[in-house]
Parts: sequence; structure tokens; C-alpha cells
Amino acid sequence: MLLKLSNLSLNVEVSKSKSRAPRYIFFIHGFTGNAEDWNEIIPSINPNYQCVSVDLIGHGKSDSPNEISYYNFSSISKQLKFIIYQFTNEPVAFVGYSMGGRIALNFAVDNPGQVLSLILESSSAGIEDEIQRLQRQNEDKSLAAYIENNTMENFVDYWMNIDLFSSQKLLSKDKLNKIRDNKLKNNKTGLANSLRGFGTGKMLPLYDKLKEFSQKTLLITGEKDTKYCNLNLRMSKIIPSSKHIILSNAGHNTHLEQPKVFIDTINSFLSEF
Repeated sequence: MLLKLSNLSLNVEVSKSKSRAPRYIFFIHGFTGNAEDWNEIIPSINPNYQCVSVDLIGHGKSDSPNEISYYNFSSISKQLKFIIYQFTNEPVAFVGYSMGGRIALNFAVDNPGQVLSLILESSSAGIEDEIQRLQRQNEDKSLAAYIENNTMENFVDYWMNIDLFSSQKLLSKDKLNKIRDNKLKNNKTGLANSLRGFGTGKMLPLYDKLKEFSQKTLLITGEKDTKYCNLNLRMSKIIPSSKHIILSNAGHNTHLEQPKVFIDTINSFLSEF
């Protein structure tokens, strides 16, 4: 479903809830992903929730404008608010993976009254050290230039083979091909501008704000992803109503590598509401 916000087209995919008065849960994919990333997950989510998966700007069927300002968090937050209000005025739940988790966390910290609960998969609260943050900005800029100067096929093959996703090599060839095909549906301009507008280096750290966030929060990481396990362990000690669950036999993308366990973990958390 394409939604029109001024001169932007933003795509969402909507499931059907069996509840007459469902709560809404919004799924936000990671960098190089799209709304279809959640197709294996959403059919098994608690039926009392209406599931909406979002194509972030620059991804999937949403627009990929040339103007960088559309990709910063302020603009993405306005886009999310617009999308949410097409469905409900009540507080909503979020599931965000990696970059999508950073976006969901930023939105939740800035708009706590609009958030029922928060599920973050392999996400971070930003880079505190200014020098390291600037270094990451430069790395993101270099990667954006690489995307623009190569074919999508070359970039996707490079991206799928970085160390962060090494555990995915254990997946079947058929599943890996489907992942690759799905990433190829994206747009070079959209991906490059996403890095420039809201790459990890552009995100301001949120640790000082997390202690004030009172909504229930579930942090999920894979045991093979040591870096993000450590980051989320720290976050879990700061966010008051949070818990951190580490899924066995999974790396950075737990919902891809261990979908059943991921679903069970989410549904257990949602049953608390």
C-alpha cells in the first residue's frame, strides 16, 4: 500500500488481524532490507496485533529522492508519524532490526507517549565517542560512494559477505538467494543517501536519555554477534523496564537465522500486555 506524504510515496504492507480492536505493531527493517524481510515472521505474531511492515525511505517500494534531508532522523520521524496516524491514534508497538531498531529507538525516546512497547533486534544507542562517531561517518560516506560507483549486484555481494553476517553462510543456498534477490529490489540512490542521512555515524548517542524511557523494552541479540550482545547488555542496565535475551545459534540477524525462536520470544513479550 503506497501512502502519499506531500511529494513522497511511502510503502507499507498490512496484515489482517483477527481481533475486532487490534493493537498495532510496526515492523522496521534494517539497511538494505525492505518490508518483505518480515514475511516469515508476521503470520505467526500474536493475532491480537495488526502488523504493519514499513519500507523506509530509500528502500523497497518507497521513494528514493536525491535530497539528503529526507533521510535524516527528523524527516524519518515525521514519515513514521504520518504512517502510524493512517492506522491509529493509540500508542503502538515497534519491532526494529539493526538500522530499523535505531530509528525505532530514536522515535520512542522522542515520542514516548506514542509508544506502547519496543522490541529492538541487534540495535544500538549510538556511538558516544565523538572521534569514533566521526570515523564511522567517514566510513559510511565511503560505503555510499562505493554503492554509487558499482552495480547493485556487486554491492549486495560485497555486503552479504562482510564479517557482521558471517553466520548467515550456514543458511541454505536457496534462502541466501532469496535474501540476495530481495536486497536487489532496492535503489542505489536510496541506499547511499540512507547512509549519509542516518548511518550509525550520524546518530547522536541516546544513553543519557534511556534512563528516562519507561515503556517496556525487549532487546534481542544473537550469541554469535558479540559486539551487539555487549552493547545491548549495557542498554538493558540503563533502560528501566527492559530485558535482554540472547538467542542461541544466531548472529546479527536473529529473525532470519532463528525465525521460530524469534517469533516465540516476541509473542512471549507481547503476551505481557
